[in-house]
Amino acid sequence: MADLSSFPITTRWPATNPDIIQLYSLPTPNGVKISIALEELGMPYEPHRIAFDANEQKSPEFLSLNPNGRIPAIIDPNGPGGKPIGLFESGAILVYLAEKTGKLIPADAAGRYETLCWVMFQMGGVGPMLGQFGHFFKFAAEKVANNSYPVERYRDESKRLLGVLETRLKGRQWLMGDEYTIADIATYPWVEGARRFYGGAEVLEYESFPNVMAWVDRGLARPAAQKGMEIPRKP
Repeated sequence: MADLSSFPITTRWPATNPDIIQLYSLPTPNGVKISIALEELGMPYEPHRIAFDANEQKSPEFLSLNPNGRIPAIIDPNGPGGKPIGLFESGAILVYLAEKTGKLIPADAAGRYETLCWVMFQMGGVGPMLGQFGHFFKFAAEKVANNSYPVERYRDESKRLLGVLETRLKGRQWLMGDEYTIADIATYPWVEGARRFYGGAEVLEYESFPNVMAWVDRGLARPAAQKGMEIPRKP
């Protein structure tokens, strides 16, 4: 049995089975990237719910694994060299899981790097911009009621990024063509999150991006996504 005692986070969220991946997360657009990937890969894992309403992501135990205090994070008891490894940042975890299994990423070097471009496009653009749009549109609407600039700024940049995806997906099933990859898993939960959680589909004019929306629906229809989008479940 793996010894995870060197990870203080396990004192607050003990591992029932320390021999499988421990996932510390919440069903947010960033969080579900990892649960969807793990489901797609068929990798056993144990989810632990990090409650934002209790500020658990700011607890010393969680910060011991991710100093940035954000979900998701994982512990893989069978990391490089057979030793446990703790990882944070959803993009980094996706790359790690894909490279460990040799799945969800092209085998050829050119395809791999192209996939990573689209993963970074999500990490640096789609996620931050849709997230800021959602914040001002849904959560800070009263604070910016007399200043339309924040919502307009992030709305317009989000729409620009959706336009980039719309062009990329013309005639393609997935971002890399016929191959479903971590680039898709990284990105479509954010587009869906802006629709489902922020209620921003109309303001972002989702109907203007038919390729994107058909791609989101294809992703969400996958059994792994249907399960992963709800993990970790509420107690």
